Amino acid sequence: MKLVITGVFCFFAVGVFAQSRGVVTVIKDPMIDSLIAKRIELNNKPAGNVTAKPDVAVSQMGYRVQVFYGSDRREVFREQAKFKSLYPTLNTYISYKEPNYYLRAGDFRTRLDAQRLMSELRPVFPTLFIFREKINAPDLEYDNDK
Repeated sequence: MKLVITGVFCFFAVGVFAQSRGVVTVIKDPMIDSLIAKRIELNNKPAGNVTAKPDVAVSQMGYRVQVFYGSDRREVFREQAKFKSLYPTLNTYISYKEPNYYLRAGDFRTRLDAQRLMSELRPVFPTLFIFREKINAPDLEYDNDK
């Protein structure tokens, strides 16, 4: 008899604790819908019509040659001007990590390219090092030979 009463009690207890379906209200900024629509529009464009902006820098891992380092800011800028007079097409980057300024040059995809520049610079700049870091991807030059 105890077993029957326990079974009936459990049956009614399940009914009491059952949840009814509720209503969920989503409150969001209307800009979210416009951002989603813009994202869908960009994803549906054909790949042939995509044009990259020239100012956008695509970064990847590569190599740079450290041309100079020192604690005097004016000296680093002097060395940068000296380097730019020799290689006006190469990008130079000055960074500061206490207590030194670092002048690094180039955006090389391979270590071999950085090594070539380093061997050219050796007579003019005595302290040269190659560093692997994020670079701005250089423009690729394609030949139209088919």
